[in-house]
Order: sequence, then structure tokens, then C-alpha cells
Amino acid sequence: MTASQESTAQFCRKALKLLGPRGFTCDPDLLEPWETDWRGRFSGKALGLASPGSTQEVAAFVQLCSEFGVPIVPQGGNSGMSGGATPDDSGQTVLLSLRRMDRVRNFDTDGKQIVCEAGVILQNLHELAEKESLRFPLTLGGKGSATIGGLISTNAGGTQVLQHGTMRAQVLGIEAVLADGQVFDGLTSLKKDNRGFDLKQLLIGSEGTLGIVTAATLRLLPAIGDRIVAWVGLPNIAAARSLLVQFEDQLTRQLEGFEVVPAHCLDSVLDHLPTARAPLFSPHPWNALIELVAMPGEIEGLREKTEACLASAMESGLVADAVISANETQAEEFWALRDSIAPAERAIGPAMQHDISVPVAAMPEFIEAAIPSVEAQFPGVTGVAFGHLGDGNVHFHVLAPNDAVRGEWEDSAGKQVSQFVHDLVSQWGGSISAEHGIGQMKRDELGRLGDPIALSLMRNVKQALDPAGLLNPGKLVPLAPDDVNA
Repeated sequence: MTASQESTAQFCRKALKLLGPRGFTCDPDLLEPWETDWRGRFSGKALGLASPGSTQEVAAFVQLCSEFGVPIVPQGGNSGMSGGATPDDSGQTVLLSLRRMDRVRNFDTDGKQIVCEAGVILQNLHELAEKESLRFPLTLGGKGSATIGGLISTNAGGTQVLQHGTMRAQVLGIEAVLADGQVFDGLTSLKKDNRGFDLKQLLIGSEGTLGIVTAATLRLLPAIGDRIVAWVGLPNIAAARSLLVQFEDQLTRQLEGFEVVPAHCLDSVLDHLPTARAPLFSPHPWNALIELVAMPGEIEGLREKTEACLASAMESGLVADAVISANETQAEEFWALRDSIAPAERAIGPAMQHDISVPVAAMPEFIEAAIPSVEAQFPGVTGVAFGHLGDGNVHFHVLAPNDAVRGEWEDSAGKQVSQFVHDLVSQWGGSISAEHGIGQMKRDELGRLGDPIALSLMRNVKQALDPAGLLNPGKLVPLAPDDVNA
């Protein structure tokens, strides 16, 4: 046995002793499901899988990894979109799963705050808050698997950002284990605190490269009395933007979601889901999905205001047709159409999926310019854009030509497509990652297009907090030019 192999074997023995058989394994069969991201785009090979049950165990395990120089890939629900929780091919990194850490440590219903461990699943948090007539104001399609730690690490967005902001806005405090095993205890929530840097904000969105989030204090809001969901047919994307402005002017406090769905995406969902049906009698080039909420006792007044707003938009030619949900079942049916776009598009064939943002006011013009540009540059592809118009964030998918081979096209022509799309986004003053994170998928593109000063600052922070580079190596932080050319 070589010295390296002996060191690895010694590390595994100590890890097993520290965490026990439930907390650490090197069994390839048990590792295999967690070595590939859920979309099947990224795969790697891990040395082992650690599943600690407490912050103290996380800290002790990180200290052990630091002692042996073993890199760590933190993992929550493994539902990320950018390969940020997938190991590399070296077989020398360990996966650190936070799924066992799923306790609620404290629930202050009067203060509308809850302290959750990193492994708490988003849907479970929603249900727990609902029992106390409260709600957590962030939701997304993967709420049944996404964990609090993962949502914080990627600064997740979702469908309620328009009113409530991203995950960053929901976090009041953080507990995290740093690269040397020290525990940063910042769970206490203070309205005002000017004691230097806001360190929790540095950890939010860092994708496990600066520290491992183990718990968080989150804000909650009073439960709504009811909601109204409208499905609206529109002649073009510019009309959608004008309708958004009208709703923002007239129903600012009540407007929580404004999603756009082009005809191509709706048709894909209707083909994909046999039981789904179109909300409107006639097809329209674009559709808007609008959600408004009311406090208890205010729903009838909100319905009247919504009807008046839509009637005015019809008179001015912005809206071609519309239907307002009659009950919660119909509201869920409308949202199911929106949430099913991604799997419906995947069923069609290979595609490059881009999570981009540009200034909100410029989004219609960007979509109208970008789609034909991409389709002209790459004959046979189809460009579609859907999602959070109110946030200036759409999912810009480019579907491959009909004869493309899944797995091959994405690694060849697909990469050229993504570079072209990212160049367009940068020219429009936008971001190549609006809510899904950088991970390993966009790291090199961030290095190619990012501001050099900002990138240098990121590298300096990474070096200061993780000098050995053991926390989620190869993710988020682009290599310095000298390292790339080495």
C-alpha cells in the first residue's frame, strides 16, 4: 500500500469512528445515487459519504478533513441546477450530506421566526408554518426535495421574489462551520447591528465554498386569507410587461407572482401531461400567470379589483382573454402548468437551459431580440423564454435540432449556444445566473465574462476563509488567469 493509500485508509477509519456506520460510508452502492446531479448532467466519484447528525459532528468531521487534506462537497437535497453539489472524478473528495440535520430548534410564533437546521425540507417548513397560521414566503417547483441549507447556499429565488425577495431576504441569522472546523454562530436575529461586516450575507449564495451552513433563523409572515390566480392570454411579450406595470401600480401589496409562458411552452406541457387542459378557449402567443393574495376577509374586494384591472387592460388592447381561478383547485391547476414546463421541455429532447436576468424594463426587448439571434446563429434550434418577468429573470432554453443526440449535442454545439446566449446577456447588462447559482456548470463562463475586480475580490475572500481550498473545490469561484494558463 502506498503512503497515499494508507493515509486515505486512515482517514476513513477515523471518519467511521467519529460518525459511526450511520454517519459515514465508503460503500460504492450507497455513494452512487449521490454522485450524479438530479438532471444527470454532472457525475463524479466520491471517496465517502458523511451524514453527520449535529453541528458538533459537522465541525469535528471538517477538522478531520482539514487534518488529512480531504476536500469536501456539501450536499443538501441534491436538487441544484448547476452541478454545485456533485464531486469531481478524482475519487478523493467526500460528500457531506446535511439531510440528517432536519430538526426545528426553535419556533417563535409571536416573533414570526423559526430556527431550522440545514436539512429541513422546504415543503415541510411550509406545512409547519401553516399549522401556526404563518407562512414562509419562498417557494419553487422542487420544494419537496430542496433543503434550507441548499436554498441558502445558492440564494434561491422561486415564484414569490417579486414581493418578498430571494432567500437572502428571508435569512435573519446563520450558523455555519468554517474550513478549519470552527463554528460561526450568527443565529441571533437583531433588527439593527453595526458591528462590522454582515458575515451571514457573505455565506448566503457562496455555494459551500466559504463555509457549511448548518442552521438558520428565518423570517415568517402571517398566513394569507386567500389568493387569486389569473391566467391571461397576451398578443406579445411587450404587452406582458405593460400588464405587469399596471398590476404593480394598482395592486402593489397584493401582487406576489407574475410569470410569463409562451405558446410553445404551454403546448409542450399539454402534450406532456395527458390530464392537463388549456385555461383559455383559444391559443395566444404569450400567457401570463398572475398571483395575488388577500388577508382574511379581503378576498371579495381583491377579486373585484383584479377583474377591474383586467377589464381595463382588455379595453386598451393589452389582454386578449383571461380567466380568474374560481377556487384553490383551479389555482393549483394553473400553477401546475407553469411548474411542468421544465420536464415537458426535457421530454422533447436535448436543450441548453439558461437561468438569466436583465433589467426588468428591458426584458421584453431582450427576448424579442435574443430568440431570433440564437435561431439564426444555430439553424435548427428553437429558443423559448419563460418565467419570472416581474424579477427580470427568465429561463432561456434553447432546444436542440430534431436530429440531435442527447448527451452529445450538449457537450459540443450546446456549449457554443450557451456562450452565445451568455454574450448576449452580458451585452444587455444582465447576469448569466439569476437564481440557480454558478456551480461547476457556469464557473468558467463567470471567469470569462465577470468583472475582473469582482472576480479578484471573490478569490481573495475564498483564500482568506479557505486557504487550503478544501470547501467545494471547482465550484463558483473561477480560477485566476495564471492558474488557467498553467
